[in-house]
Amino acid sequence: MSFYAPPAPFVAAPLTPGPAVTPIAFVHAIVQAYTQRNQNPAAALALAQIAPTALTDPAARITAAQMERISGAAMLELDDEALGWFSRRLPWGSYGMLARASLSAPTLDVALKRWCRHHGLLTDDITLNLTVAGEVATLTITEHRDLGALREFCLVSVLCNIHGLACWLVDSRIPLQSAQFPFAAPAHHDVYGVLFSGPTAFDTAPAGIRFDARYLALPLRRDEPALQQMLKRALPLTVLQYRRDRLLVQRVRQALVSHPTLTHSAEALAALLHVSPRTLHRQLKDEGASLQALKDDVRKNRALELLLRTARPIKQVAEAAGFQNEKSFIRAFRGWTGESPAEFRRAGAPLV
Repeated sequence: MSFYAPPAPFVAAPLTPGPAVTPIAFVHAIVQAYTQRNQNPAAALALAQIAPTALTDPAARITAAQMERISGAAMLELDDEALGWFSRRLPWGSYGMLARASLSAPTLDVALKRWCRHHGLLTDDITLNLTVAGEVATLTITEHRDLGALREFCLVSVLCNIHGLACWLVDSRIPLQSAQFPFAAPAHHDVYGVLFSGPTAFDTAPAGIRFDARYLALPLRRDEPALQQMLKRALPLTVLQYRRDRLLVQRVRQALVSHPTLTHSAEALAALLHVSPRTLHRQLKDEGASLQALKDDVRKNRALELLLRTARPIKQVAEAAGFQNEKSFIRAFRGWTGESPAEFRRAGAPLV
């Protein structure tokens, strides 16, 4: 990710090289916050090494480190962690207070609901809401006033904040299934693919993100010392692409069961899960699993069930179990059981 408004005290650090993908439009929003308070952003821009000429180029981009630097400096100078989004300032420490209030929650579900509820105590310009429908959790923002020129910056920031916090609280990557925003696609719409995994829809209200609801049941894995450390530099700790996905094995199993014909290859499965094939293999390895072992287990169980409980032809069983052809299915089945599918069915062997 390239942008996240730090919800915590900013500590200046040496700027490090990185890809410049954050749109200059977000810098303009910070400059607008200074204008609203009749203050000069020159010092913050200089601290972030953002040249004045960049502000006149609509296509200009800055790095994540530059965005961290200018965001933190602006929050300090304006004493507003919301950077002008709301009708009243969010004084220094506001988002740190919200994080601390959520820290004692037993699960991510409770923690996020607390965050949403307590955010409403800071401002009534927007309302955050967490809902669950089936297997999908949705975090939405309801706007109660015109956010004006800072609308995009506000909605993007708030959703990045809460998503980043959720990942940090459970120490897990939480891939997003989709994101949506109630405004037209901006010229820099390509950056949304970096900020939010999964497809992003525009001109769709309300602003929100969706993810697998099973993450909500995960226990929190952070304590007060970890929070103190995170608050020193919130940006790199909350937006890093977590190697660990504590639900990945379950998500892979579900995809293999639900979409046997769409998961023949690692590339197809990875696309279904909105990750790269390399990331898929690496994260499974981190969890002590392998894609081939998971495939074999899911396919074996499905094949055994169909052979014993249905009269489907072997070819149909092979397809339903996720094999591209009958020959490869028979070969794999012999490896699992020492018998052909037909021999197994005739023997009426019990499920294993």
